Amino acid sequence: MKRKLFTSESVTMGHPDKVSDRIADAVLDAIFTNDKDAHVACEVLTTTGLVLVAGEIETNTYIDIESIVRKTVENIGYTRGKYGFDADNLAVLTAIHSQSPDIAQGVNKADGSIGAGDQGLIFGFACDETPNYMPLSITLAHNLVKRLDEVRQKGILDFVRPDGKSQVTLEYDEDDKPSRVDAVVVSTQHQDMDINELREAIKKEVIFKVIPSELIDENTKIFINPTGKFVIGGPKGDTGVTGRKIIVDTYGGYARHGGGAMSGKDPSKVDRSAAYMARYLAKNIVASGIASKCEVQLAYVIGEVQPVSVRVDTFGTSFVSEADIVKQIRKHIDLTPRGIIDRFKLLRPIYEQTSFYGHMGREDLGLPWEELDSIKYFKELK
Repeated sequence: MKRKLFTSESVTMGHPDKVSDRIADAVLDAIFTNDKDAHVACEVLTTTGLVLVAGEIETNTYIDIESIVRKTVENIGYTRGKYGFDADNLAVLTAIHSQSPDIAQGVNKADGSIGAGDQGLIFGFACDETPNYMPLSITLAHNLVKRLDEVRQKGILDFVRPDGKSQVTLEYDEDDKPSRVDAVVVSTQHQDMDINELREAIKKEVIFKVIPSELIDENTKIFINPTGKFVIGGPKGDTGVTGRKIIVDTYGGYARHGGGAMSGKDPSKVDRSAAYMARYLAKNIVASGIASKCEVQLAYVIGEVQPVSVRVDTFGTSFVSEADIVKQIRKHIDLTPRGIIDRFKLLRPIYEQTSFYGHMGREDLGLPWEELDSIKYFKELK
């Protein structure tokens, strides 16, 4: 049998790109706390000793961006000067201006409907590899960095610093099911110390706590801090930018991606809201039992209310016509920006918590796009 391998990666909440994403979503949440009608497109850059917050924001409320930045950085764990980036010693610059009126006239309709805030093609995905209908590779990668953050925050491993990454390579069998872990990579920022001591501790307290033992065998390759040293990390080691971890945010590369980022954007931007809807549809389709794998594509035109296309691909795993699935979606689910916003109650401060460990499959957060309340529509096709 020819081996089939697939790899996904994830990053800790202290990775510089994720620091940027989290600040952007913290700004959005702060605005939505008092102004649910705001339009926000917030972009953040982080580097040594500096956070730049830029973008287009239209709101009737006031927020203290500098305080939000410092509090967010503190919550992540950058609280000491020796990390090269800390909450109390940052320069915070802002370059905010209002949304273009040319865009606004297409978004805010006189009848109360909402036009798409930009053109966009969006993909959602689900499969039956895990209980939360996510690919196993990205699920394990997320769990590794989540555990890496946990051992740092709880003091289980006091040498761990906020920045870190994981990568998991799975081997699939002839039935296209994951059968074993072929390789695991964990890289963590750390205090200056013996590398062998670090590797043994990370293997014991992170990797073996997360990867199921039945997926590890004598041929599984484990890499821990492969360069031998990762003391300089976070925004001091690498500039962070909003929206640069979109594959980490979604399906770990297992499904297509339209290219649009989510963090820092209010839900009139279909890059965010329609991505949640596409995930919701794919998950409900798979959970209904009519397919074991499903990808949904939605496409929008700026200023227009209805999507210009809806596409379903079940990769040959469904006994139901994909055209019939699309008909059920169009019949029962409102795919307009207003319909998506109302269904998921998106005009509220729920976004900062989505900025790390992925936006999809987060059943631990009770996110509305993870609900399975439309299964009945697809079961009707059986």
